[in-house]
Amino acid sequence: MTVLNIQDSLIHEHYGIILIYLITAFILAVVIIQSSYYLAVQNPETQKLSTYECGFEPFEDARNVFDVRFSLVAILFIIFDIETMFLLPWVISLAKLPPLAFWSMIDFIIELGIGLLYIWAVGALNWD
Repeated sequence: MTVLNIQDSLIHEHYGIILIYLITAFILAVVIIQSSYYLAVQNPETQKLSTYECGFEPFEDARNVFDVRFSLVAILFIIFDIETMFLLPWVISLAKLPPLAFWSMIDFIIELGIGLLYIWAVGALNWD
């Protein structure tokens, strides 16, 4: 009859370090949050408490001129974010893809590059 020793068990060997790490992380997180709460200087002003949206004051007249460049930057971000969304799975499975899939993605990247060069040449990225 063998007696189960806690020092020789798989739980102690594999999960003991993870448990120590989690306890240390929890204690460190509590210490950091508590110290930032007690040590931070909190002087709220009206400017700090006001909402900030798109660089404009929130309670102005609705007929103010809105700069289209905010929308342009958002659209460009979405386009290149979608490019990244397509590019990452392609890169991961590149070794298993047929040649048509490889060249289709190369064409997609070239078309986006041409679009970026066109936007740059037109001056849509300049904030004069």
